[in-house]
Amino acid sequence: MDSQDRPDKNSSRNTSSSKNREQKSQNSAQNKNSSGRRYPPRRRKYYNRNQKRDQSPKLRTSFRKISILVPLYNEEESVHPLINEIKKVMNPLGLNYEVVFVDDGSTDNSLRKLKEICNNDKRFTYISFRKNYGKSAALQIGFKHVSGDAIITMDADLQDDPKEIPNLLKKLDEGYDVCSGWKKKRFDPIVKKLSSRFFNFVTRVMSGIKIHDFNCGLKAYRKDVVKNIRVYGELHRYIPVLAKWQGFTITEVPVQHHPRRYGKTKFGISRFFKGFIDLITVIFSTRYIKRPMHFFGFLGAISFFVGFIVLGYLTYLWINGQPLSNRPMLFLGMLLIIVGVQFFAVGLLGEMLVHSAMDDDEYVIKEKS
Repeated sequence: MDSQDRPDKNSSRNTSSSKNREQKSQNSAQNKNSSGRRYPPRRRKYYNRNQKRDQSPKLRTSFRKISILVPLYNEEESVHPLINEIKKVMNPLGLNYEVVFVDDGSTDNSLRKLKEICNNDKRFTYISFRKNYGKSAALQIGFKHVSGDAIITMDADLQDDPKEIPNLLKKLDEGYDVCSGWKKKRFDPIVKKLSSRFFNFVTRVMSGIKIHDFNCGLKAYRKDVVKNIRVYGELHRYIPVLAKWQGFTITEVPVQHHPRRYGKTKFGISRFFKGFIDLITVIFSTRYIKRPMHFFGFLGAISFFVGFIVLGYLTYLWINGQPLSNRPMLFLGMLLIIVGVQFFAVGLLGEMLVHSAMDDDEYVIKEKS
């Protein structure tokens, strides 16, 4: 065969390479947009069917278990919505938690609904009183039964928002022992708002604790706090004062407040007067319960000193020849001195009782080696 009849290998190679270059240029032109910019080819994303695309972030906290304590009285319509809200908040956080309800002698179907809920979910438990003892008693019993490292208290009327629980726990993780909610924007009647502001102002001045809302039901505590305070009567309003006197640190965060959905409020105008009587009680029990002479002795000294001045003035007038038979100030001075002596006597008796009942277990120990 002649060399002319043989196929040219170089020409065939050049033809194939030119075709490849043309094909690559066509592909690159397709990947360009109208402005001439190149974009990488899109990659398909594959999702696992068992994996949720939008998962709520888990809360990182130092607490191993969270206890939610809910006292309630005649809140049958609010029980199920409250349970749903708590689950909606707590389940995505990935925390070990329990919810303890304290039924304060409800006369409606609240207890029956609580039994149904607790039978279906072991994280929910209840305690039921035979009669109505008050919110302080419900909290005190609940504090004894909770087992969490952090305790959240909230009301059952749906005015407290469970979505604030992560914010309260974050504050505790900052090192505080008690975090109180502050209902900065309240959905209450105007009379209740004004009375609450005045009450909080007086409590803030007398206790020295710089928080805005002492009576908010939404609070967070470390376990050491609830195990070292005793709540009775109507002292649930002053738990921050009781905790502060034991040496615990207090803070507050603004929380969302909602209007009442069902039923009516359980507190009347009488709580306004009871609140100030309880304030005097808690101030005395926290500051002077271990040193009653400081309280009664101070009052006795003032009374005795004023009475002594009055009688001294009357004595000066009597020396100058003025009669004292028609002066009521004579009886006032004598009364003030007698009252001052009585205050001193009460203070001494109190000191004797405190001294005889002194116990080392009453002191709160933070840590030891």
